[in-house]
Amino acid sequence: MKTFALTLNLKNDPQAIAKYKQHHQQVWPEVEKALKDVGVVTMKIFLLGRRMFMYIQTGDDFVAERDFARYLDMHPRCRQWDDLMCAFQEKVPEANQGEWWALMDQVYNLD
Repeated sequence: MKTFALTLNLKNDPQAIAKYKQHHQQVWPEVEKALKDVGVVTMKIFLLGRRMFMYIQTGDDFVAERDFARYLDMHPRCRQWDDLMCAFQEKVPEANQGEWWALMDQVYNLD
């Protein structure tokens, strides 16, 4: 099992933040199916102010660069969902060039 932690900001707009949260109360079934089909086992998104933290567990054969791109092409609704969510989001200043959700480094693990 692989674990990923990523971060992103929502735009500084309380109405947009409320809409983003509302959309996540009813994620489109095609999106959830495609995520599972590419190997995502668990996905959780947390929010504090505008800063989001996404926690993902995947199968061992999951490759983030390959499989997130593959997810977008699995169903037209996946690309539509991604475009819709991006309208609410903005990169964090710490993101690398070309990175939307910034990959976070693990600094501790209590097993």
